[in-house]
Amino acid sequence: MQSYNKPKVDIPKTVFEKVFDGVGFIVFTGWIIYMIVIWNDLPAQVPGHYDGAGNITRMGSKMELIILPVIAGFLTVFLSFIEKHPEWHNYINLNENNIEFQYKNSRMMLNVLKNIMIIIFAFLSWRTIQVGLGKAESLGAWFMLVFLALTFLPMLFFIIRSVRHK
Repeated sequence: MQSYNKPKVDIPKTVFEKVFDGVGFIVFTGWIIYMIVIWNDLPAQVPGHYDGAGNITRMGSKMELIILPVIAGFLTVFLSFIEKHPEWHNYINLNENNIEFQYKNSRMMLNVLKNIMIIIFAFLSWRTIQVGLGKAESLGAWFMLVFLALTFLPMLFFIIRSVRHK
């Protein structure tokens, strides 16, 4: 097995990455503002957990709604940091000829996953608030499927793209 020393290469963010970061920022900011505005209208108990079919399995304090934006914030900071260091990522076909593509591809995968997580967590929080306010009955049976698809399909896409680009 050949060992390849991965150099640090300064590659500017693509327009796609900048736009998607902007979308993530707008969604995250809107989510926080929405939660602040709606906070006093929320009942003391809101759904705290759902099963795979989207049905409520536990009610909890409305304070638990703060957990998702905190997790999303930490994930965003951590993944943004890791995005800036593609030389730390693992690669399958890295060589001198494809290093820029592989770094961009890996960085873009993290960017997409980071921003999709923000959108999914914001939606989950919004839907929980809707259930708490009596405007919805559950998360919906389709949520788990959509969540898994939005998480794993981009990863699969970028991994296949990486393997094909030798």
